[in-house]
Amino acid sequence: MAPMLRRLPLLLSLVAVLAVAGCSGHGAVKQDVSGTNGYVGGNLALDYVSVGHRHTPGAVAGKLLDGSSFDLSAWRGKVVVVNFWGSWCAECRDEAQALQQVYLDDKSKGVEFLGVDIRDDVPSAQDYQRKYAVTYPSLNDPDNLLALRFRGVPPNATPTTLVLDRSGRIAARQSGSILYSQLRDLVNRVLAEPA
Repeated sequence: MAPMLRRLPLLLSLVAVLAVAGCSGHGAVKQDVSGTNGYVGGNLALDYVSVGHRHTPGAVAGKLLDGSSFDLSAWRGKVVVVNFWGSWCAECRDEAQALQQVYLDDKSKGVEFLGVDIRDDVPSAQDYQRKYAVTYPSLNDPDNLLALRFRGVPPNATPTTLVLDRSGRIAARQSGSILYSQLRDLVNRVLAEPA
């Protein structure tokens, strides 16, 4: 019995090593984001939040890609579309035309659009805006910290599109790319809400 007890620590160590090794094999969760810009694809889920359950984001302010200062609170009283994007994101490129068209269609109705360019450098983001003819402003957020200000229904993928109601609360979130018809319908739904 005594020789068996002396081997117990060795056996327990071996079991621990095997258990840890089992956690790093095929199908394990990959936690590093090197070379991916932290990209997480969306699940294309559209979440509409009823008026009584909406959250107001914290302070959202910073430098726009053109270098000027911006504060989201200046747009209180308007419906605002906020799109989180990056020039490196293929889905962002796919939805760029739809976002721009809804912006052009609805800006006369008091709808504002704000891009939040994440994990990107300014020259690449400006090239993206020129290439895809994006004319609404975008904040430069290389560390993706502004997403933390949108509590309750935060951006959970790149791209993510949020629609804020006239009180500045998050009314809807599209996780992943959004189609023209989806965004148009969302904006119209929020516009139709009583002020």
